[in-house]
Amino acid sequence: MTVQSFDHERLDVYRLSIDYVARSFEAAQPLEGLYRHARDQWLRAAQSIPLNIAEGNGKRSLKDRARFLDIARGSALECAAIQDVLLTTKGITVQDDAAMKAMLHRIVAMLTRMAIKFDGVSESLSEYNQSGDYEHEHREAEHEHDEEPEPSDAHQALDQPS
Repeated sequence: MTVQSFDHERLDVYRLSIDYVARSFEAAQPLEGLYRHARDQWLRAAQSIPLNIAEGNGKRSLKDRARFLDIARGSALECAAIQDVLLTTKGITVQDDAAMKAMLHRIVAMLTRMAIKFDGVSESLSEYNQSGDYEHEHREAEHEHDEEPEPSDAHQALDQPS
């Protein structure tokens, strides 16, 4: 008898994100009291990763698929930030943080490549193929659309009398 599976279950990034959820639930189990809110947010964000991968993989539109993968990527980055909070406040161990951050870095790299592929955006992937610090890589890209475009020189020349 053949076991049926959904397409998303065959994705490496989905399986890794499920492993991350299991690991985060295990690490979060002893968190209570002051850690309760961080724990709850962490578990919601962790679950959001595979849920959005699965939902996005089921979309027929490549733009929709890319959007859900971007949401999953954002949830993975949120998990990394929550781990920073928990590590700083001694809610999780350095060993747990390091192991789970390695998983998150791999998840983010895979989701970034997939989203770029489905979104049709041409972007250098070299920074995602390196292992290393993820500290400030996306600060400029996140805010590049927030600024008003400056008028071009040609447009200004038309406004001035000759």
